[in-house]
Amino acid sequence: MAGEGAAASAAAAEVAADWRDGWRGGELLGAWEAVRAGAVAPALAALSRVCLAMSAMLLVEAVFLAAASHARRRPERRYRADPLGGGGAHDDGEDEEAGLLGYPMVLVQIPMFNEREVYKLSIGAACGLSWPSDRIIVQVLDDSTDPTVKDLVELECKFWANEGKNVKYEVRNTREGYKAGALKEGMLHAYVQRCDFLAVFDADFQPEPDFLMRTIPYLARNPQISLVQARWEFVNPNECLMTRIQKMTLDYHFKVEQEAGSSTFAFFGFNGTAGVWRISAIKEAGGWDDRTTVEDMDLAVRAGLKGWKFVYVGDVKAYRRQQHRWTCGAANLFRKMGAEILLTKEVSFWRKLYLLYSFFFVRKVVAHVVPFMLYCVVIPLSVLVPEVTIPVWGMVYIPTAITLLYAIRNPSSIHFIPFWILFENVMSFHRTKAMFIGLLELGSVNEWVVTEKLGSSTNTKPISQILERPRCRFWDRWTMSEILFAAFLFFCATYNLVHGGDFECIYIYLQAITFLIVGTGFCGISNS
Repeated sequence: MAGEGAAASAAAAEVAADWRDGWRGGELLGAWEAVRAGAVAPALAALSRVCLAMSAMLLVEAVFLAAASHARRRPERRYRADPLGGGGAHDDGEDEEAGLLGYPMVLVQIPMFNEREVYKLSIGAACGLSWPSDRIIVQVLDDSTDPTVKDLVELECKFWANEGKNVKYEVRNTREGYKAGALKEGMLHAYVQRCDFLAVFDADFQPEPDFLMRTIPYLARNPQISLVQARWEFVNPNECLMTRIQKMTLDYHFKVEQEAGSSTFAFFGFNGTAGVWRISAIKEAGGWDDRTTVEDMDLAVRAGLKGWKFVYVGDVKAYRRQQHRWTCGAANLFRKMGAEILLTKEVSFWRKLYLLYSFFFVRKVVAHVVPFMLYCVVIPLSVLVPEVTIPVWGMVYIPTAITLLYAIRNPSSIHFIPFWILFENVMSFHRTKAMFIGLLELGSVNEWVVTEKLGSSTNTKPISQILERPRCRFWDRWTMSEILFAAFLFFCATYNLVHGGDFECIYIYLQAITFLIVGTGFCGISNS
């Protein structure tokens, strides 16, 4: 009897313990449901409404850009662009008096920083431009810190000088201001005063030989134009999936955004390379400024506020073989120049509206926030908070419409669109962070990152050295922020799979895998 009593007591104690655990679990669950319904759900719903509103803004912007770029008139129909050298159909005495019907003096600036792989290609391409040798100066601005690279670049400049080219090799004692500082100091040399126009090429760009012949006429024959921007073309778009995705993004930027800005308000952001400037416009706008890491956009905005017009010529190409500083610098410039744009009286109300709303707010802020906050935060969290429902038009219809508008201008790459969407969402994670750093001027606002160049796509040796998997421990390549975010997405997708009745888990799983691939360093490190 005693044994039976002890067994009964133990069973009763076990039941009581189970009851207490269940009561505590139920209590915790009830507390979570109360907090979720009273605080989490309203906050998530408010964030969802903000993201959906910004998503609709993106759709309107995409429709406007697509319409403007499709309806545009070719630049040679809007502006005079007869060949130089005399004999043009519209030659007149005013042009001759200005001394521009012959061949104006052109300065070509090539800023460099430890460009071991590409310095020969860029210097050779600049020296190979079709332009009278006595009317062009090639200025190599070498900020290299590697003495071996400096010696190689100087030897290359001497080689072309011996070939009869007017090549100037310039170095500085400090890297103050980075690229902007180099360009600014390069303009201070006495020989620059003889030049009318300035062409800028980064070290990983090779312009076509007739580049100046096809761009300078717009500046020489149209005194209201200060900038002619050419299109970037990739030499190695098929090296790996990453280069294909980057090509799709930049193709849309040039074919749609730059084309639309040029044809509507004669304004767009200078891309920092493959463009030709009127030197007098640079001086009027205040010259190169290193207050942000987007000195190219900074100069373009200041020149635009002076009333100068820009032209984008998509059929002129420069070939290239580099995103934190682009996003951060643009947001920081928005902070610095927003009030100046609003208060200036030198441009029309519509141009100011285009600059503030379309160029800066939608493209430099909203376009980075929406892909991350809506598609990587709000939608995954909504599966954990059943009180919040994302409407199908915001989750499916709007992103599909925007994607189709992107795909129209990249028909040859349409089969890469799913990979592009997933990768862009991962990049928006970093762009959103960079955007807030720029707007709030936090610690790394002026961080300058230079990407390593691959050199010629036909030269297999440097490519194999750079693209082969680095010899280091696996976890040395990890980016923990992306891996942790991938874990969060995996949890949300699994929860949706177990408890949900829809198919959101499919998208969330794919996005989680993409975050994991990028976070572990397995994206773009090997040949296709």
